[in-house]
Amino acid sequence: MLSEKDQTNEQIRFSFEKYYLGVITQPLLKFVFILLGLPVHLMTWLFYQFKYKNSSYKQQLQKEIEAIQQSSTYGTWIERYEDQYKSKMHYFNKPIDKKEMREEASKLADEQAVEMAKATLSEKNIKDSTYLQFFGECLHKTTFVWVSFIPGILMYLFLWIYSKMILRYIFERLVMTIFVIISVAIFVFTILYFSPSDPAANILGEAATMDQRDEFNRQYGLDQPYLVQLANAVKGIITFDLGFSYTGNEDIATSIANKFPITLIIAVFSLVMAIVLAIPIGIISAAKRNSIWDYSFMFIALIGLSIPNFWQGLVFILNFSIKWNLLPATYSPGDWLSIIMPVIVLGTGLTASIARMTRSSILEVINEDYIITAKAKGLSPRKILIQHALRNAMIPIITVMGLQFGGMLGGAAVTEKVFNISGLGSYIVDKQFVPDIPSILGGVVYIAITISLVNLVVDIIYALLNPRIRSQMKSS
Repeated sequence: MLSEKDQTNEQIRFSFEKYYLGVITQPLLKFVFILLGLPVHLMTWLFYQFKYKNSSYKQQLQKEIEAIQQSSTYGTWIERYEDQYKSKMHYFNKPIDKKEMREEASKLADEQAVEMAKATLSEKNIKDSTYLQFFGECLHKTTFVWVSFIPGILMYLFLWIYSKMILRYIFERLVMTIFVIISVAIFVFTILYFSPSDPAANILGEAATMDQRDEFNRQYGLDQPYLVQLANAVKGIITFDLGFSYTGNEDIATSIANKFPITLIIAVFSLVMAIVLAIPIGIISAAKRNSIWDYSFMFIALIGLSIPNFWQGLVFILNFSIKWNLLPATYSPGDWLSIIMPVIVLGTGLTASIARMTRSSILEVINEDYIITAKAKGLSPRKILIQHALRNAMIPIITVMGLQFGGMLGGAAVTEKVFNISGLGSYIVDKQFVPDIPSILGGVVYIAITISLVNLVVDIIYALLNPRIRSQMKSS
């Protein structure tokens, strides 16, 4: 019987070895694995090159070659290749050089002996060892794992994450998120760079001389080539150094950090409002299909989808602020009443979309076999709708929530302008007219990060709700 310590060591070794095989079969994961464990891989690779590389394999291969060369088969090959040489010389009417004939016949016979020896070793399941195969053999040894654990802690942490289904799922999507954010930054920067607007002329005014414009471009690096500016922009995003804006020389990261919270708060409250109102409405509409309740709710939802935000905001201000004096017309920090109208205006379209999606999704699953079975068991209609129908209809509903939430963050500028909210949406719109490239880029990247995180949450909820996705995660 193994001791508790030995059992723990065996379990650790087995886990690393098992998921190592899964990692090295995928090019991107293999690159990440090598990069994170570079100190360990460097030392192991040096040992592999100078002490181990194919030593056992080469010795056995040489023995097989020597055995073949001493056999009668090898002599038969020599005679055959000499006959081929003679035939070739006779065909071209050239004299036969016995020394050249022996050398050529021996060379061809040796090549055939090597191929035959390799085939023999392959039949015996003795193969040429690559570095990654050698490293996998090292993971068989618990001592190697413990000795290399500290310098390779990131590598082993990566293997541990890969061994956990949900952590691996999250990690892979975080890696994809990084590429998405960088791609968004490159795309936005490219559009702004090739736009016809001239920041120097817009900020300094028409009275500015050409020397002043050149000095402005030099100060902010606008005189550098496209690739240099793009590299600086991406570097700033990766290092969280967004630099300073063209207007007011303000720190972009600080400005965005001050303006982003109110935009996020309004979007989150709008989403909460939509969930609280829309899902019950969708359930009632599906449960009472083609009734007065269904027609009324869906008609109201259609109106909610059709109303422009700016028009709805102006109507709210005219009635609730000016006419009835119930709510503030503009946003005031610290006054929670001032965000009620922006939340309602921003969440109206989302509420309508979720309500319609909830109704259609429930109607799609309401006639499935498991719903009929639940009815046959005598379950109450409410329990069938909530515990069976709604749960299985949630995936398209969650999809709409994730997509619409991202749209709210990007489209909050109109609502913010109507209610005089100094948020991130209005900030990006204001900077667009310059164009203030670093400020716009920073704002868009902030929104892209938030949307990516929301999509990550949506993917995790997918996995928790859908058993098919969980089975795919286990088999991948």
